[in-house]
Amino acid sequence: MARMIFVNLPVADLDRAKAFYTALGFTLNPAFSDETAACMVWSEAIYVMILSHAKWRSFTTRPIPARGSSEVSLALAVDSKDEVNHLVQAGAAHGGTADVNPPEDHGFMFQRTIEDPDGHVWEPFWMDPAMASGEAHEGAGA
Repeated sequence: MARMIFVNLPVADLDRAKAFYTALGFTLNPAFSDETAACMVWSEAIYVMILSHAKWRSFTTRPIPARGSSEVSLALAVDSKDEVNHLVQAGAAHGGTADVNPPEDHGFMFQRTIEDPDGHVWEPFWMDPAMASGEAHEGAGA
């Protein structure tokens, strides 16, 4: 079996969360979704399971972090700076909060943040393919 990651996130309003993630370009996998959870697909290897608070509590007795706390930051690699900007704008138009951390532009890498309606922070970023592959080096005209 291929290595995959399933990020599980508690959400207060499942329909609102589905709309947010769909706006970012995730697709719904109905085979693993019901009225308590939705499987949102980013790629063949990356899935986000958004779970109602009741469903979340069936997995753990640990408290759901309060909005405004930092539990994790999830980075999404995309193909261009324009796509970074598009994801942040689309997320903000669907209940998210844009740029909860300042945007960063290092020339060879550009990133912004979008907080989903439940406070989970996503960082869409673009990196120059030559830098990502190791062909170029920071400070060498990248």
